[in-house]
Amino acid sequence: MGEMGIIYDKKDKFLAAGFFDPDSPIRLRILHAGKPTNIDAAWWTERLESAVARRAPLFDHQTTGFRWINGENDGWPGLVLDRYADTLVLKLYTAAWLPRLREITGLIRQRLQAHRIVLRLSRNIQETVLREWRKNDGEILYGPPLEQPIIFLETGLQFEADVLRGQKTGFFLDQRENRRKVGSRARGRSVLNAFSFTGGFSLYAAKGGAASITDLDISRHALEGGRRNFQLNESIPEIARCRRTEIKADAFEWLNENSKKRFGLIILDPPSLAKRESERAGAIEAYTHLASAGIAHLEPGGLLVACSCSAHVSALEFFESVRRAASKSRRRFSELETTGHAPDHPATFEEANYLKAAYLGF
Repeated sequence: MGEMGIIYDKKDKFLAAGFFDPDSPIRLRILHAGKPTNIDAAWWTERLESAVARRAPLFDHQTTGFRWINGENDGWPGLVLDRYADTLVLKLYTAAWLPRLREITGLIRQRLQAHRIVLRLSRNIQETVLREWRKNDGEILYGPPLEQPIIFLETGLQFEADVLRGQKTGFFLDQRENRRKVGSRARGRSVLNAFSFTGGFSLYAAKGGAASITDLDISRHALEGGRRNFQLNESIPEIARCRRTEIKADAFEWLNENSKKRFGLIILDPPSLAKRESERAGAIEAYTHLASAGIAHLEPGGLLVACSCSAHVSALEFFESVRRAASKSRRRFSELETTGHAPDHPATFEEANYLKAAYLGF
């Protein structure tokens, strides 16, 4: 586990080196390809410096939550590193990193001066890591104990992140750019945020001057998190004035059963509907159905924001499913824009593309 694997061509010429993981469907996680090189402390330092330098021009003091390392896309296969204020979250998707965990943690501490580093583990490796390495998901690798969520800034707004037990690394940092776009289009509108989670889109919409917000989610825990996020920002006049309503329900069912409700802006941001290739066709059909249900609740002049985080559904397939729903509605519409990954979540190869959003005006 975690041993270095070397690939040679038919003429025994070096091709690449990476971590060998016999327990993963991805047997070799490529670290370096091309000419032979020494993968030593200096090499790791340079790799970290490159990732940090790419983010340097992206954020100022108004945004203290973002991604430092985005796995394979930054040359760190199976590893992501997110910042939440002075706490860093290191998430591993392969146990191959465990033999080098102390080395990597020390490098991160030295370069990024973290107050705290939290270890998160993907579900598929948690049992193995606990059994073989005595490491737990949510374990603090460095720094003081943590008894409450971290508060961080995003475009000047305060959010809480449950870095010990929350989804992903504690917050959906990858939707930042879409949240900003929603905020810029929300003024004067009544907003429905379906699959609202802890209200990220909702807070931006309220800050942007929305008349009202309806957060719709099946999880009471998520809705309570959204309530706390609004409370964190109640000193902002636009947010204090915005009326907020919570609905605890399955979003698919609620949209189908409340046909008379109308909104000026609807955000559809469901969890992944295709976690494996065999679910792709069903997910495309579900995205079409969901978009149709959302469109039916739009006022004249309304705006639909439809999102997908399903890697097994391509951008083309997703956008076509939304357009198909719009065409079937028999309403006049215009496609305002489509978006992909945020700059701190780069996708440098096709399989890494998962995030997409379509903005349609009616």
